[in-house]
Amino acid sequence: MITYKTIFSGHLDFGTERSFEQVMKMYEHRYENYYRKSILFEFEDIFDAEKLTVEIPRHIAQATNKEWNNTVNLLKYVAQYAVAGNFRAWKLEDGKCLDSVFIEPEGDKAAIQQFIHGRDLVKEEGKEDEATKALTRAIKKFERHAFAYERRGFVNYRLGNYDDAIYDYTKSIDICSNNAEPYLGRAYAKRKKGDIKGAIADLAVACTKCIPHQPIYWQARRMKGELHLEMKQYDKAIFEFKMFTNRAFDRKNPNFARRKQVFALYGKALIGAGEYKKAIDMFNQSLSIEAAGQEKAPEASEPLLYRGIARQKAGQKGFVKDWKEASQLGSAEAKELLAASK
Repeated sequence: MITYKTIFSGHLDFGTERSFEQVMKMYEHRYENYYRKSILFEFEDIFDAEKLTVEIPRHIAQATNKEWNNTVNLLKYVAQYAVAGNFRAWKLEDGKCLDSVFIEPEGDKAAIQQFIHGRDLVKEEGKEDEATKALTRAIKKFERHAFAYERRGFVNYRLGNYDDAIYDYTKSIDICSNNAEPYLGRAYAKRKKGDIKGAIADLAVACTKCIPHQPIYWQARRMKGELHLEMKQYDKAIFEFKMFTNRAFDRKNPNFARRKQVFALYGKALIGAGEYKKAIDMFNQSLSIEAAGQEKAPEASEPLLYRGIARQKAGQKGFVKDWKEASQLGSAEAKELLAASK
């Protein structure tokens, strides 16, 4: 019988004891009678009577197609009765993702509708105030709405309200600590506040709350590398950038467009560590990648500027040419290095 590696993670909130008890009974009945126990979770392992939730922090197991389909369908059924939360699941074979599922409550409950409305408004520029109001209404309807707090935190971050963003992200984490998004969001806000160590700590946790098949995992890795580089922790930065650049991203993955930037950052970390020849290789990789969109000239000049620095330190030729090209693209530092080299 063929089995696959499966990963399940998430939680659902039911709000009231009555809803929770009804769902628990329905789950048990379907588990025993409808699915004949061909489910990956027994109800006593995932139902939390104290919190009135279904909790699966992260579950990794081998499963047949039947067990996968049955478990996904039963979780979808249960989600109909929840007021907040979500589940993510992946089916893998030899490291390749064969199937992925996102499950969340859908219905006419006010908390659900206001959350969905607010989440949709977050995606529209200029709709921040409306999004905040809708998400706040969702929280008033269900005060333990971790995902509404997380989205409201994102809006506050976008508006530059970093203290409010940190508050919202922290509330989301306090309610449900198994989601990567609020840790990542709080790291961004902490970075803006100058708390680099705190941001790195949040990013480290974020990486444990998601998997490499999610774009957010690599977003957290990339940012963590940037912060280590900023703190001149070159070995740690190199570790993060090496992981990122070794990953083959699909073109649809938002991290695909970041490869040029990360190769250049990797090169800068290698310069800091004194590995000049390896740094040159990374800048060559960066320069070989066509930039996504229109980069500003100074940004486009950075790989050339630092490749020139690495070439000079490695005792190689070509650094003057690199600085000339970088200077033509508007790099003031390249102009200074050219003047000093004469």
